[in-house]
Formats: sequence, structure tokens, C-alpha cells
Amino acid sequence: MKWLCAIFGYKQYMMNMTVIEKILASHSGRDHVVPGEIVDVVIDARVARDFGGANVVNHMEENQLSIDDTTKTFFTFDCNPTGSDQKYAANQHKCRMFAQREGIKVYDIDKGIGTHLLMEEGLCYPGSTAVSTDSHANILGAVGAFGQGMGDKDIAVAWHKGSTWFKVPSSVKIILEGTLDAQVTAKDIVLNLLDNFGASALLGNAIEMEGEAVEKLTLDQRITIASMATEMGAIIILFRPNMEVIRYCESRTRNKVEPVLADEDAVYNEVYHLDVAKFTCRISLPGKPHDTSGLPKEKVWIDSAFIGSCTNGRIEDMRAAAAVLKGRGVAEGVVLKIVPATDRVWNRCMEEGLLKVFKESGALVSNAGCAGCAAGQVGQNGPGEITVSTGNRNFPGKQGQGEVYLASPSVVAASAVAGYITTAEAIPVVPVKREFRGPAGDPSKQKKQAASASASIRPHEIEGRAWYIPMDNIDTDMIYHNRHLSITDTGEMGQFTFGNLAGYEDFAKKVKPGDIVVTGKNFGSGSSRQQAVDCFISLGVQCVVAESFGAIYERNAINAAFPIVTSDHITTLKFEEGDVIRLNFETGAIQNVTKMISLESAPFSDVQMEIYQNNGLF
Repeated sequence: MKWLCAIFGYKQYMMNMTVIEKILASHSGRDHVVPGEIVDVVIDARVARDFGGANVVNHMEENQLSIDDTTKTFFTFDCNPTGSDQKYAANQHKCRMFAQREGIKVYDIDKGIGTHLLMEEGLCYPGSTAVSTDSHANILGAVGAFGQGMGDKDIAVAWHKGSTWFKVPSSVKIILEGTLDAQVTAKDIVLNLLDNFGASALLGNAIEMEGEAVEKLTLDQRITIASMATEMGAIIILFRPNMEVIRYCESRTRNKVEPVLADEDAVYNEVYHLDVAKFTCRISLPGKPHDTSGLPKEKVWIDSAFIGSCTNGRIEDMRAAAAVLKGRGVAEGVVLKIVPATDRVWNRCMEEGLLKVFKESGALVSNAGCAGCAAGQVGQNGPGEITVSTGNRNFPGKQGQGEVYLASPSVVAASAVAGYITTAEAIPVVPVKREFRGPAGDPSKQKKQAASASASIRPHEIEGRAWYIPMDNIDTDMIYHNRHLSITDTGEMGQFTFGNLAGYEDFAKKVKPGDIVVTGKNFGSGSSRQQAVDCFISLGVQCVVAESFGAIYERNAINAAFPIVTSDHITTLKFEEGDVIRLNFETGAIQNVTKMISLESAPFSDVQMEIYQNNGLF
């Protein structure tokens, strides 16, 4: 080998590299790398999101790590840009405070999806490297850059060292030949690739996309395809930048851009030639992005539709949706949610009149961000709900608890108008009304009703351990915080009781069925939430005794057949922890059994007693 180097030159000998190998070699101080090697890669853009960002901060602080270069270190808040979730809001605040202290740039909730911002802001460009707590950071392959999603420990190390280790992957090349049908979109291209290769055939490989069909793809189309490399099991899909991409990156970086190209003698695991003329419009069936099919021949009725995400939130996607929606309305009973990828895209939508089209069609338009992924601001669905989405993932629970089909923006928009999955060309002139069957009899409910009808008379007198909480004005947010209001199963509510009441956050863990809460004035003031009553029922608490109750709370408790007793002189009973209390709803007698002290209070009214014995208002 040495004589070959001497004759042909070391540099020439060290050629035959793929795009990924060249980028990793240039960022690790190496002339040459081969698949399987582990190299320490310098990272040009080091990003943490609101999803995982707080953990990055924790690692930095707990390990007393400094930041290598604040000009290359960023936060992007894109998962929940409305701050509508308490935990996201807390994480964002933690990251903001750290960023201000350390001098780190924050792309806050008004900016959009972080990976898109890296391209828009000129932070990533052909041949550059980036890591993020976003598993779709490999979307940067759309501009010929190396991007990877990593865990919070990895990101903290990259922030501190400026580099992180990476195993050089093998490469495959996919050459797209032929001419696309006019109806086949970029989303259809990647769904056809998933149909060809599945979720694991190219596992761990870097994919290079070439061919006549690829050269014609716009940047937005490349982003759509690159964003689903993760769903194919690939490390990244790298596109050879065309002149449009180069000009875009130069306008964003304000510098000359030189694309990284593979050597002519680069070594690939496989080279695949695919005829795009055979590609068809496709959808992904619920649960698996790679489980694709042609559009269904039978009507698949939908309840909601979503256009957006890092896969299809670009201006071309918005235009495609608007072209279908213009002059049409969303079908009755269907909710259409539209979320542009970045604020720049959002503003373009406004300038071009697309927002007006969306609103007139009946769609909900939100500020830029990820939306449905990671329990974001909009896009989630509930149990039994059928959604058609432009997202990249439809794993169970990823976008809610219903079923999610994946499709292109035009198909999603057309489906929202028709009420079932279809194409723009097949939208019926006369709307087809969805037929609903009446709810069938539920045997379990019938049993419950029968059991309730035959139940014995509920006791007029009860006895239990007293939980004495000598506080006034305990409001419903202290009893049951609003961050848990989405819970509808009473059985799940108990664990959050008093979770926002200082000093009693562990109440739900310590209370026992049969206990009785004794407290002060104006208990249950504030919100009208029924959960502030039902949480006690969930825990098996027998009754709440207070000097007075909030008016709405009092009605909610009575209607739920949850006993509440009012007395102006509770302090005279001298309650201490563990005392036993006895109550008689018919006479109004209250007794501290432990200390043998009694007092009289108002008995249940006729209405309260009737509802109590009926086990509820219904």
C-alpha cells in the first residue's frame, strides 16, 4: 500500500468516499473515514428544543459544564409554541433563564420548527453538521447537510465540547429515473419509497438520492422526502444540491456555498434504480408509516384532518392545500387543522391570501410549530377519532388516541372537504352525508343501571377518620388543578386531589377510603369544574365538612350525591390529626368521637337527601 501512496499520492489514495463520509471526515480532522469507524465530529449547530431542552440544562448544571461556543448553541421552542401545557411552559421558562444567563440564542415560540429554522437562518448548509433533540434533524439532508437527532446527554456533551462521537454509517444510493405523474407529490414519493424498502431494509444506512427526477425536485419537496428518513430506518437521506438549493443557502448564509459530492469511485452497499413513472398516490395505514396502500376504494370516513408538521408545513404544501380548499368548505362534523412550519411560511400564507382561503373553508389555523407531534399545540385526536394527516408518523398514541392515516396535503385537504379519504379530482359535487347508527345498548351500563335501581338505602349516618385542614378559600385549582382537566375517567382523578394545595400535595397518597375532610370557609371557590368533587369520590372520601362552600361547588357536590355538610362552628370540635368524626345527615349532628364533643348543623335539605339517596342527579 505504501508504494501506491508514493506513486499516486496520499490524497488521491484517500479518495473513494461517499457524501456522508466526506462530511464526517472534514469535521473530524481526518483525510479519510470508512463505515464502522467511530470519529469525534465537530458540530456546526448544536440545538435543544423545548422537548428535552430542560434536561440538557439539568445535565449542564449538575455536571458543571461550560459551553464551548455560544454562537453555535441554540434553543428552538417548536413542540408546544403556545405554552398550553404546564410542563412545556415550565421547561421553556427553565431554558429561557439558562439562555439569558449563558448568552445563548433562543428561537422562541413565535419562530417555528427548529430544523426548518436552521436552514432559514443559514445555520445549516451543504456540508455542515447539526445535532438536535429532534429525531427528524436528519431533515437537513435536504440541503446536503448532516443532521442527527440525539438524546439530551449527547446534546449536553456537544454544547460542552463542541463535538460528539459518531459511528460512520454505510451508504446506499437511490437513483430515481423516469417522469413523475403530475398527481404524484413529494409525499407520495417517500410513501412509495417506504412501500419499496419498508422500515428496516435500509436500517442504519445513509441514503444518497440522485437521478433526473431528483434534480427537478424543489427544496420544499426535498424536505418532505428527507423528513421521513427516520421512518425508513435510515440515518439520513442526502440530496445532491441543485442550483435552486445552492442559491437558497447562499441567500441565507450570505456566503458562497460549495456542495459536498461523492467521489466517482465511492463505495456503496447497494445502488437502486427506481422508475418514478410507476409511483402512485399513496397513504399510510394507521399505526405504521411504512404500511402504505393506494387510496381506498371504499369510503373511509374521517373526523379530523391535519396539514403541517416538519414533513408538509412548507409554503408549497400550504399552496397545494389552498388550491383544493378555495371556494369549498370543510365537511360537516370534520375539523381541519392547519399549522405552517415556520413564521416565515405563515407570513407568506398571509401575503398570498392563503390564510383567508383556509379560514373561509372552516379550517383552524395555528401559529407555526410542530403541532400534533409530541402532544403539541394542535393536531391531537381522541379515542375512536379517525384523522388523515400530513405528518411523518402515525404510531399508536403519537398524534393522540385515535387512528391516523398519512397522506399528501392535497389528499388531506380533499378528504376534509369530502368527509372521507379521497383526492381533489374525486370530491363529490353534492356533499355525501355521513350516516350514523344509533348507539347500541351497552350491557355493562345496563348492569350498572340495574344494580343502582336495586341498591339499598344509603346511610344517614357515617363515621370516619378526620382530615382537618384549617384553611379558608381553598379554590378548585388547589383541589384539582386545571392541567388535569382533560381527564374524563373519574377513577383517574383521585391521584391529583390537593396536588396544588401547599402542604397537602401528598394527600392522595396518604388518604384512605372512608376518611372525611374537615376544613374552613369558602371551600371550592373558583372554577365550575366537576372534577374538584369527583376526585374525592375517586379516592373514597366519604364527605367534606366546611364552614361554607363556593356556590357552584355546593351544587356540583349535591348533584353528584357526594355528601357535604356546612357548620359555622367547626373549630369548637377541636379536631386533631387522627380524630374520628361522626355525621348524621338527617339530624345535622356532628361529633368528634375521639374527644366526645358535639354540635348541631343544618341537616340535608329534602332535595339534597333525595339526590343523595338516588345516587346522583340522574
